Amino acid sequence: MFPRIVSSLLLLAIVGSTQAQPPRLEFRRMIAHWTDYADPAYLAFVDDARPEVVQVGFYGGHFWSLALTPQYKGYPAHFPVQGLKECGDWFRDLNGKLHQRKVKVVGHFNVEFLVGDPTSKDGPRGFFKFYRDHWDEKAFGPRPAKDPLDLMQKNADGTPIVHKTYLIGGMKEYWGCLNNPGWRAVLKAWVKAGIERGVDGYISNYYYRHNCLCEHCQAGFKSHLKNRYQPGELEKQFAIRDVDKHKFTEIVGWHNPKESTPLRREMLRYSQITCKEAYDEVFVKYGRSLRKDLILAQWNHLGNFNQINGDERCLLPKELWGRDEDYAWYSTGDAAAWTDFSKGHYGEGTLQARYLRGAFEHKPFTLGKYENTRIRVAIAEMAANGGAPMGFYTQFKDPLARQEITRYYRFLAKHDALYRASRPQGEVLLLFPRSRVHAGDVAAVAAFKERGKALLDQHILFDVLPDDLLTPALRKRYRAVVDVTKASADLPAGLSAFKAPPTVRISLDQTSTKDALVLHFVNYAREDGAPNRGRGIADEKPRAVKSVAVDLVLPRGLKLGKIEWLTPEEPNVGVLKGTSANGRVRLVTPAFLVYGVVRIAVTRPALPG
Repeated sequence: MFPRIVSSLLLLAIVGSTQAQPPRLEFRRMIAHWTDYADPAYLAFVDDARPEVVQVGFYGGHFWSLALTPQYKGYPAHFPVQGLKECGDWFRDLNGKLHQRKVKVVGHFNVEFLVGDPTSKDGPRGFFKFYRDHWDEKAFGPRPAKDPLDLMQKNADGTPIVHKTYLIGGMKEYWGCLNNPGWRAVLKAWVKAGIERGVDGYISNYYYRHNCLCEHCQAGFKSHLKNRYQPGELEKQFAIRDVDKHKFTEIVGWHNPKESTPLRREMLRYSQITCKEAYDEVFVKYGRSLRKDLILAQWNHLGNFNQINGDERCLLPKELWGRDEDYAWYSTGDAAAWTDFSKGHYGEGTLQARYLRGAFEHKPFTLGKYENTRIRVAIAEMAANGGAPMGFYTQFKDPLARQEITRYYRFLAKHDALYRASRPQGEVLLLFPRSRVHAGDVAAVAAFKERGKALLDQHILFDVLPDDLLTPALRKRYRAVVDVTKASADLPAGLSAFKAPPTVRISLDQTSTKDALVLHFVNYAREDGAPNRGRGIADEKPRAVKSVAVDLVLPRGLKLGKIEWLTPEEPNVGVLKGTSANGRVRLVTPAFLVYGVVRIAVTRPALPG
């Protein structure tokens, strides 16, 4: 089966690729806070740590639902003051203070998750009170709908989808429908309000559909099917004889892969494409019409590579994946926040980081690790794999955590030339089986994780790339390409080799100026009995590595220069002695606690004549 015509969104992606894009944003240090940002110590911490980007403040559904309620102080936003104007003005002031510190401010923007009650003994509450009593038509324009329930995701009987997961203040949770033009108009009004309050950009979240069966989703899914399939194909594959008259009893988003069908995956694909369409309309087109350099990112979820039942972009076509976004945030949840050394589980996101680096074409990204204990290793993990530390839980109110975050961030700032816009230099390429995921084969993902873990344990220098992005030119860059959907083959002889404990992860980069190769060593080892959910960084308890023996293949045509050793725990740069023969560099690193870096200066010999 081939698509009958190109979908409108894919066509826009193709046309848009020829248009001028904002300059590429490069940064390698960020912090994010949902709480404690009103503490007087917050700005002092920013002064000490010197991040380039901060995620702070709220401008979407959380703000407009909760800032006016008695629950304003609580989860999720922990607002400093009550009232829409009062809190909005407070964020405007904070943004100004952060700008004085030369920091880019990216605000959190919930696009659909609403808290409130349409009716109660006290009248509308939460979002619904805002919509009835506080919608400012001079600022926002006319209300997009008379009844806000008309903007919500709906069940088959037309009633709104309602959840009782959090019951903040006893209020229920409703969900704006991203396919509803009226809801998109609400989001645009909120985008404008935040820009006027001084944000440099937005990180937006909740980009997933529930089983919404409103008229917009019904019509949109039918159009999607007609664009992709001939009538005969619809009947043969999905038993749909007349798509225009068909009444869908479900249009699901995420679902259990074991219960997946071709039609359910088509529903999920539609869900993710239309979420992208809403994102582009609201943030890319409208937001950047107000401010052309508006920083844009999405807060998504990956876990341990959960596909079909997780990952907001798991079935998104490659032409749309991450398009027009400046950086990526992916939450690993609890999957990477605990260790079990007896089973070889190091609580790491190394494989996820390498996947994102390849999938996102080396743009900035971070992993949201729900980790407030192993702070140093979380920062080192991102730094070593092309990311921007750190996703969450920068615990500046803990003196020891603040000390180490500041130490590591200043190390990254001091040696910024090693990190900014660097490129991975793996010898082997491991393919993520995205094409198989699109066919519903999550077993291929399990094989990918198993092979990736084995390569990490063997200290192989490897990069990761979704299989649908592989080109002949990229294939030529690597000594071997590992495709887990095909018969396993032995790796070639003569790869770089390292003698290191299994708890050490090793990666290789080249600086943007191409004047140095950079070896990164991240040590996950901890003292015996170190708890997973402890008292914070006091229970990180890293156990130092005595040394790592390096036998590195020097890329062809490069001439070896000075070799330097760097680690956050030592203020001075050390010089290492290495030997070079037959295109290989051999050296031994000093001991290090969590993170060590070898900088190998290289040049290309001048051509004769």
